[in-house]
Amino acid sequence: MAVEQEHFVHLARPLAPTSMGFASSAPLTVNVQPQAVFSVIDHAVRRDTRDTQSTRVIGALVGTRSEDGSEVEVRSTFAIPHTENEDQVEVDVEYQKNMLALTLKASPRETLLGWYTTSHELNSFSALIQNFFASPETGTFPHPAVHLTISTEPGAALETKTYVSAPVAVSPDRAAESCLFIEVPHKLLFTDAERAALGTASAAASTDTRSAPVLSDIETLAHSLDSVSDLLERASGFVGEVLDEERDGSHALGQYLMNALSLAPKVSSTQIEADFNNHVQDVLMVSYLANTIRTQIDLAQRLATSQLVGFDKEAGDKGGKEGGEEGGAGREGGGGRGGRGGKRGGGRGGGGRGGGGGQRGEPREPRENGE
Repeated sequence: MAVEQEHFVHLARPLAPTSMGFASSAPLTVNVQPQAVFSVIDHAVRRDTRDTQSTRVIGALVGTRSEDGSEVEVRSTFAIPHTENEDQVEVDVEYQKNMLALTLKASPRETLLGWYTTSHELNSFSALIQNFFASPETGTFPHPAVHLTISTEPGAALETKTYVSAPVAVSPDRAAESCLFIEVPHKLLFTDAERAALGTASAAASTDTRSAPVLSDIETLAHSLDSVSDLLERASGFVGEVLDEERDGSHALGQYLMNALSLAPKVSSTQIEADFNNHVQDVLMVSYLANTIRTQIDLAQRLATSQLVGFDKEAGDKGGKEGGEEGGAGREGGGGRGGRGGKRGGGRGGGGRGGGGGQRGEPREPRENGE
């Protein structure tokens, strides 16, 4: 193995896969979040195979580790560019360092856990990458690096496996390209919201269009009730067959059913129905109040807008009326002055002055005859 500026390149002869099933006392337990699995599948779908002969992709696993190091949780992943053929594998080490620094900067509580690939095959290239992620300089040392494999073949079931490694080599020169993969148990963790999303995704897998509609809350509740009813019928049938000695019982399953039933509240069906009806009434009351408040706010906004418009219109009408009254008073005043002038100085002269007074709106004293 030779380390260069941006890549490490390895020329190797493929070895036989070396793996080992996990024992009863596994050294590590791996928990995987659904978003990490979706990220790996998205990377596999979008891979570019023009410059490489490899049919798999690789990337880094990021998440949290317990204080004693016995349990890890994979929360996110990021892809790592690499090329692979029969003779060598090339990984962009500088890109991996930069992406890891950015990921840990965004999530300071998380740490590097290991790496993933989309193939279950274990060879010398897998050992080389595993030793890189477990090294003290660039890996998870002193904790073991987790290796997650996911099968992404179209039409096949999604299968996941997790491994840790132990060093094994016949000589120091072969230590970098060889290791013993030990399979460890793992499980997929998800919340109630993620369970609904996974159910929708699984429903889309059985359709020709590979799509499924998003159901409303009422429809989702109806499907959940149907599913619970079906599970209760299956459990009841199993218990009935065991009691009738038609099939052998299972102590583990019986203990699990007892634990589940012990958590159920001891209430009657009448009380459950009454509580359900009360809850429905509370929900309807809250919905009614919310709609009433929304209507009241809308009405208040409309009334506020209408008052502003009505005030402007009323003020304009009032101003126009006052202006008309003042103009009429000016005309009446001018005509009166002109009439008195006409009486004193003659009809023709008085008429002329009166007309002028009416136009200008300013009264003038009449002149004597001959002036």
